[in-house]
Amino acid sequence: MNQRITAILLFVLSGLWCFCPQVFSQGTADAEPMEEIVVTATRDAEEVRSVPANVSVLTAKEIEESGATSLVEVLRKLESIQIRTYSGNPSQASIDLRGFGGDNPSGKTLVLLDGKRLNNPDMNAINWLQISLSNIERIEVIRGAGSVLYGDSAIAGVINILTKKGEGKPEVSASFTAGSYGLYSGQAGIRGSEGKVSYSLNGENSGMQGYRDRSKYTSRGAGFQLGYDGSEAWNASLALSYNRTDFQLPGSLTRAEYKKDRRQSGNPDDDGENQDFHANLTLETLFGNAGSFSLQFLYGAKEIISSYRSMSSYSRVTLDSYGMTPRYVLDRNMFNHRNKLLVGLDYYDEGLDKDGYADRGQDERINTAELSRRSLGVYVRNEFHVREDLILALGYRTERARIKGKERLADGTLVFDDDKTHDAKAFESALTWMIGEKSKAFAKYATVFRYPYLDEQASYYGYGWDAFNTDLDQEKGRSYEVGVNLVPILNLSLDLTLYRIDMEDEISPDQNWVNQNLDKTRHEGIELGASYLWEKAARVYAQMSYRRAEFRNGPNAGKDVPLVSNLLGTAGAILYLPGGFELNPEIRYAGEAYRGGDLSNSEDKIDDTTLCNLFLYYRPTLKKLKFSAFAGVENLTDEKPVLIYYNGYYPLPGITVKGGISFKF
Repeated sequence: MNQRITAILLFVLSGLWCFCPQVFSQGTADAEPMEEIVVTATRDAEEVRSVPANVSVLTAKEIEESGATSLVEVLRKLESIQIRTYSGNPSQASIDLRGFGGDNPSGKTLVLLDGKRLNNPDMNAINWLQISLSNIERIEVIRGAGSVLYGDSAIAGVINILTKKGEGKPEVSASFTAGSYGLYSGQAGIRGSEGKVSYSLNGENSGMQGYRDRSKYTSRGAGFQLGYDGSEAWNASLALSYNRTDFQLPGSLTRAEYKKDRRQSGNPDDDGENQDFHANLTLETLFGNAGSFSLQFLYGAKEIISSYRSMSSYSRVTLDSYGMTPRYVLDRNMFNHRNKLLVGLDYYDEGLDKDGYADRGQDERINTAELSRRSLGVYVRNEFHVREDLILALGYRTERARIKGKERLADGTLVFDDDKTHDAKAFESALTWMIGEKSKAFAKYATVFRYPYLDEQASYYGYGWDAFNTDLDQEKGRSYEVGVNLVPILNLSLDLTLYRIDMEDEISPDQNWVNQNLDKTRHEGIELGASYLWEKAARVYAQMSYRRAEFRNGPNAGKDVPLVSNLLGTAGAILYLPGGFELNPEIRYAGEAYRGGDLSNSEDKIDDTTLCNLFLYYRPTLKKLKFSAFAGVENLTDEKPVLIYYNGYYPLPGITVKGGISFKF
């Protein structure tokens, strides 16, 4: 049967499944009903249904029970998100949210760890392995424009990752997972509190030989959090984390090589190493009726060692970032109506030092580069309750960023020494209607922006055409969206969101790898979601996104933006079986897309894929020990997914088997 038809049929069946819960009434597991959820990705704690956006929240329990071994696997399950990796290595993956999946999707979605930006100032992908799943308390995904609150990169949405805080008696946890292609992952942690002091400590060691030759990676990391509740009026916390990831890059294959052996390597000797360190000091003070004030001091250090023999490129890059983000919240009545005012400031100082070498041993230096980006943004956002169930939100941000760059060759020759200042402004207006006790409808208009990466603004990798590109402008756009989240009956949730984002000056490299501002583009789509929980029996869910990204003018007017699948979908069920067992069949569909770099849509498309997954979980009820185990198969039918960039083929894993155990006491 055609894959597209298979996917559509599954969504239809899932919809029917939602309204036929009596089929599963024989289960015995204790499933919890839906509860109210509070999110903090709005820079203040807020009930999720008062947020004018399509919001997803994943709890620690859901993450632990998913069988995922990396944050990438967790995010892949969510609506309108597509994960792209050219190496099969999760540390090098990029996020495509709402069709911003062209040749450079990394800067369109902002990713936060306890309020600290994980987006790098250069084009290096976020190292998703630096975040241990065992240390995550909650993941919040706020789709849509977020430039007023967060500034740079919050175009398609914001992913906010919150780590665990200690509470109560000490709790020890550990887990181990193993699977195909040499997959292994071990995690351990302890957390708790004593009096006014809370603590959390965790460590992880993971790796994989990889589906293809030369696609091995290893990752080792640890996280620490210490909190102190001085009184009801103030508290402080310090969070530290460190990770080292070593990885190989298998590279691309020609079409002939791909047909002959899709698991072979296209690169003879390409690999890299990432080291990440993060520190976050947070101070919070409550002033009673006078509001609250919080202040974060942020620091991040990253070292990237790249040895790319296929490109004769060997380099060492160090990134240091400092941030300070004070904000004030006043939540009190105005004219007998509730009103919440949020005022804040974001200051970031990010520096990059790069040494380029002619050899893997880094004995012969060929160039050095020093780049920096300093930004200062001020924002204000106000929520006024026109009625008890109707919220009007208005927000504004003004920000300036200065990018400086200098490069010298080993003999002292100055290649460039230049700078450019970007001035950005963002506006937001939204109306949220809270319907009944569980539902909402919203409409939102906002403007968005993104600054160029340091290595978009300047080329400094010693290829002979290095320069500082003063003609390259920031990306900017306008975002429109409306949506509803309905809970018509207990435990049934239905979502519908329509959006349009008109962008100007999106940045992409041409065939000579020189960055340029593209013609106007439009990203629009529909997001649909449904889930139903039949207590003690089953939970069924289905999500589907239709996305269209196209050029609006210029020589490619009317053409699709490359690498954007028009249709994405996930559907599945969790069946609660007797004896503490749960069965989770799931199917994921991604429609066809034009290959990377094909702006004129003249090449053959990348085929659509339908991946079928099946997992079995065992979660017995024990008095003091929380124990669980799982076994599963991903890509059950052994599909052959592949990414194509220009004429380079990047094969992705076939059928994968894995299993694991975890416990807490």
